Amino acid sequence: MVEISAATVMKLRKMTGQGMMDCKRALQEAGGEMEQAVEILRKKGLATLAKRAERETSEGLLVCKGSEDNRAAAMASLCCETDFVAKSDDFVAAAEALADYALACPADEGVENILETVIDGKKFSDILTETVSKTGEKTQVGDYAKYKLDGPGLISTYVHFNRKVGAMVQIETSDENVGASDALSETASEIAMHTTATKPLSLDKDGIEPETVEREKAIFAEQVKNKPPNIIDKIVEGKMKKFYAENCLLLQPFVKDDSKSVEQVLTEAAKQAGGEAKITRFVRFAVG
Repeated sequence: MVEISAATVMKLRKMTGQGMMDCKRALQEAGGEMEQAVEILRKKGLATLAKRAERETSEGLLVCKGSEDNRAAAMASLCCETDFVAKSDDFVAAAEALADYALACPADEGVENILETVIDGKKFSDILTETVSKTGEKTQVGDYAKYKLDGPGLISTYVHFNRKVGAMVQIETSDENVGASDALSETASEIAMHTTATKPLSLDKDGIEPETVEREKAIFAEQVKNKPPNIIDKIVEGKMKKFYAENCLLLQPFVKDDSKSVEQVLTEAAKQAGGEAKITRFVRFAVG
């Protein structure tokens, strides 16, 4: 067996982030060849991924990152099997790298596109494999979305302190000055936080799936079936109005002032900034 020096083991450890014993075994198997040892460690990660393919990944971290010009932002989640691994240095480092890859990804959605994104000659799929090799747990990208502004506006993001849930909201404004105002920026941040807390199903009534609407109507009708026929429709209509107010972001009572809807709060902030604003889309992600 080839004698492997401690310095060589340390060099491989610095290159890969793997444990000392794993590096030593890989070097011994590779006959001291550094590149071959790296490939052996990579195959170890792929083998672990395959072995644990059916495992649940209900833990992890949510990350987001905005561009320097504030014209784009991306949000993604990295998932693993246990909270213990989710808190490990190796996993946290991979999650932070994911934020960079998500922002660099040329596609606005699709987890598979992040995996193929390259930064400094390295695909994120390679980082994923290395992380699996280090932690021994199945690790995968859970959700991904990227927003880009085509005109005046702003993109606001919020990630809860536990880094397991967050939201991203895109707002269109009447001009650049409105989008850059402190009043609108603060309100946009609060709306992103609101979205994280309230779990809206859609932006407005038009965004609710027709099947969902019909299902809710049927449930409400069943609840009041013993009422006089001439008032059943009115009761169902009232219940649906409440349903929309609870599940459509624009109609939801604002968490910091439930006397106003989210739409009203945004309109007031834009007016204070000297213009108009409207939410064009949002996304909310949660780990687990």
